[in-house]
Amino acid sequence: MSVRSKWLMISVGLGILLNPLNSSMVSVAIPSLQNMFQLDFTGVSWIIFAFYIASSIAQPVMGKASDLFGRRKIFLAGLVVSFITSLLAPLSPSFGWLIVFRIVQAIGTSMMVAVGMAIVRIHITERQATALSVLSIFLSGAAAIGPFIGGVIIHWWGWPAIFFVNIPFVVLSFLLSWWNIPRDEPSTTVTTGMSFRKWFGLIDVSGILLFTVGLVALLFGLLSAKSSEHISLENVMISLIGLALLGAFVRHELKAKSPFIPLRTFAKYPMMTWVYIEFMTVNVLFYALFFGIPSYLQVIRHVSEFHTGILMLTLGLCSLVASPIAGRWIDKSGPRPALLLSAILMTLGSVWIVTLNPTSPVISVCLALAAFGISNGLNNVGLQAALFQSSPKEIIGVASGLFNTSRNLGAILSSLLIGIVMGGKFNFAGFQVLGIILTVIALSLVFMSRRHRAH
Repeated sequence: MSVRSKWLMISVGLGILLNPLNSSMVSVAIPSLQNMFQLDFTGVSWIIFAFYIASSIAQPVMGKASDLFGRRKIFLAGLVVSFITSLLAPLSPSFGWLIVFRIVQAIGTSMMVAVGMAIVRIHITERQATALSVLSIFLSGAAAIGPFIGGVIIHWWGWPAIFFVNIPFVVLSFLLSWWNIPRDEPSTTVTTGMSFRKWFGLIDVSGILLFTVGLVALLFGLLSAKSSEHISLENVMISLIGLALLGAFVRHELKAKSPFIPLRTFAKYPMMTWVYIEFMTVNVLFYALFFGIPSYLQVIRHVSEFHTGILMLTLGLCSLVASPIAGRWIDKSGPRPALLLSAILMTLGSVWIVTLNPTSPVISVCLALAAFGISNGLNNVGLQAALFQSSPKEIIGVASGLFNTSRNLGAILSSLLIGIVMGGKFNFAGFQVLGIILTVIALSLVFMSRRHRAH
């Protein structure tokens, strides 16, 4: 690999890590945000929901936008947006404004994720698989060590520092990208005379609105009912409106010429669809633990943000160590053995969580985190390999985009699960119930993993 290719990969990697890093650092900041803005647990959960909903929408949309306006332009614009939100978010006068900045931040960081892989695919022609695997480490590694970074900087500088920490990455990525990402060739698919109506149809604005409003309404209705501890007619109506809008979204996507989420692809390639379902289920379990454990440590065990970050490093390190080992194993044996072992480890980890109590030794938490960390490393590589096995080469770009959408939907569902189980306040009884639910989900993954082909 040439020196220029290596610098291009570093330039892109520093940009794409911002999305997973910012999605995971906040897990340690939730108790601090609750105290700062005087919110219940359900209310503060929107700091998670907002980011993942915005990311799940922005990533496919920005992928399409890059075809129209150029990948270099979209990547650099994303860095500018990320820089602005990193400066303004800590100055938020209210939690509502903080949510707004988190949404804009999710859009900005998604602009890099959406086009980063494409930039590498196009401009790095030698040892391309190695280059893409290194970018995957940027993505998964940033998510895995996010709680550690968040815990350390919140301990010393408070929750606003989780935004300021982005600035060095943004500036360095912008400077390197400006010099190393080749300029875009003039687009042949769009002209300056394209009408707004045609452009809106091309990115499926109607589908995006139906999906967004429907999902937010459904989440709001369900969480409001749990937070208030009684089901009101208003909450039921909001939930039903959300379901109706999501139903309309499905109907619209099946008819759209350029759908936001190509649902017809699911019916055409059932094994690929099975990978998405499994990946979404994996992420429901992983992110429920990812956001649940820091709150358990800080609220139930009264562990500081700093020591919470140190403990969560067990998850990140085990994940990073397991990933390259999983790659070599999967190359020889196929994804099924690795995914089966991953599901078994998640089951054992979930059972271990159920056995925890308010005075359990800290090493017990580390053992559960280690099991989930290893399983995460196996899943990241195994399900990506299963996706390549089950998806035709001609739609691999669409397939990869839907893979990221599955991850985001799993994270959204995990936040919903925690919000429903905990209600207004994080509590130990709810944490045990969460462990039981995660055990059931992990057992279902044991059966899912057996559907994959072996070499």
